[in-house]
Amino acid sequence: MPTSTFTDLCRINVKGGDGGAGCMSFRREAFVPKGGPDGGDGGRGGDVVLATDPQLSSLIDFRYKHHFRAERGTHGKGARRHGSDGEDLVLRVPLGTVVRELDPITMKPLYQIADLTKPGQRVIVAPGGMGGRGNIHFVTSVRRAPAFAEKGEPALEHWIELEMKLMADAALVGMPSVGKSSIIARISAARPKIADYPFTTLTPNLGVARSKLGDSFVVADVPGLIEGASEGKGLGHQFLRHIERTALIIHVVDVTGGYEGRDPAEDYHTINAELSAYASELAERPQIVVANKCDIPGYEEAVERVRREAEADGHKFFAVSAATGEGLEDFVTECALMVKDLRAQAVVEEEDGLTNQEMEWERQRRDRAIHIAQESRGIWRVSGGAIERMVVQTDWNNDEAVSYLQHRFDRAGLDEKLTRAGVKPGDEVRILGFSFEFEGEGAQDDYSELDDTDDALVEEIVDGQAGEES
Repeated sequence: MPTSTFTDLCRINVKGGDGGAGCMSFRREAFVPKGGPDGGDGGRGGDVVLATDPQLSSLIDFRYKHHFRAERGTHGKGARRHGSDGEDLVLRVPLGTVVRELDPITMKPLYQIADLTKPGQRVIVAPGGMGGRGNIHFVTSVRRAPAFAEKGEPALEHWIELEMKLMADAALVGMPSVGKSSIIARISAARPKIADYPFTTLTPNLGVARSKLGDSFVVADVPGLIEGASEGKGLGHQFLRHIERTALIIHVVDVTGGYEGRDPAEDYHTINAELSAYASELAERPQIVVANKCDIPGYEEAVERVRREAEADGHKFFAVSAATGEGLEDFVTECALMVKDLRAQAVVEEEDGLTNQEMEWERQRRDRAIHIAQESRGIWRVSGGAIERMVVQTDWNNDEAVSYLQHRFDRAGLDEKLTRAGVKPGDEVRILGFSFEFEGEGAQDDYSELDDTDDALVEEIVDGQAGEES
């Protein structure tokens, strides 16, 4: 079997750059005996970003390399010198790439992160860690010389799945060796491998067809399907995903029945059943039925049977010959007209797609959500990207830093949410590898006058999800 550079499904491990640590430093100059804090901030780690590139046609770049890391931020220094931010790592992907989060244990998809269908779309799949703040940020009227700074935030590392679905206007589908590759070679400049044995086509082929009226459309030749393809049987089952985005299905039927002497009408119903089983909406997709190899004498009755079945289902029918070109001109003209109409409808419905900004807001919403779950009697687990970030940025060997962490919890409304979830004073609350004894509502502290913008955002977003926390 020949090797192929076409790759349409892969899993990769991505990690943003770690944030640099903030600096705990005090001004030291001649004749300034009690200089104030001057520790600089750590730099932010770089993001791992996926960006669409119309020039790419597969995910081959991720076939052999599976781990990608962005640059880390550098640490802050004294004299208010801030660390530099890490460079973003931009990974180019083809149009039509679906990005999903994977469960780290089962490696099964958990949810969809993005569906990248437009040129220039970008989505952050592994945000860089926040740089720790230097001690200059923690000065209050009560604490004039804070002797702590924040650590840099370790960046998120996780596995994601990339699945490419071809962005074609029409897809040629049918049993193996019905002549799909011959048709696309006739109506476009595509030159797929053509031979008289099943599964000659091992990867999808794209071509641009042009009608006699001047309209053009992109057509995909999908490897042959067999009965049970929707359940994973045969070679072509892995390419059913490429039919999902096409506006028009071109169903090719071999009226001769091929080597096996199959019944053409049964082939027609078998393929439709597999499409419907794979995705029910495919049964409603506009379809043109094409009876191929009509130049061979003796199969006129088979052509009429397929015609009756197709027209009974409300599909347009064409009898063609890829070998002689008979009937192909009218067939291409009708396809072009249907695609033109379907494109106009798609423009109206395209408002559902998320913009780059909306995808980033959705990522931030997931990051800031707080989840509370009871592990056993009197023991609770708190999780969430933002709340865990507060914990890992704390220097646990510094009492002032631990005191400031409690202030951040109060700002995020964590005590209130724990109480609503049923946590009682004295219960154990666990966050990552740390545990705390719950004491109830937080009290006023020495940091109440600080403007903790990030913590306020956590409070605002999580309050909107109060019914989902536990």
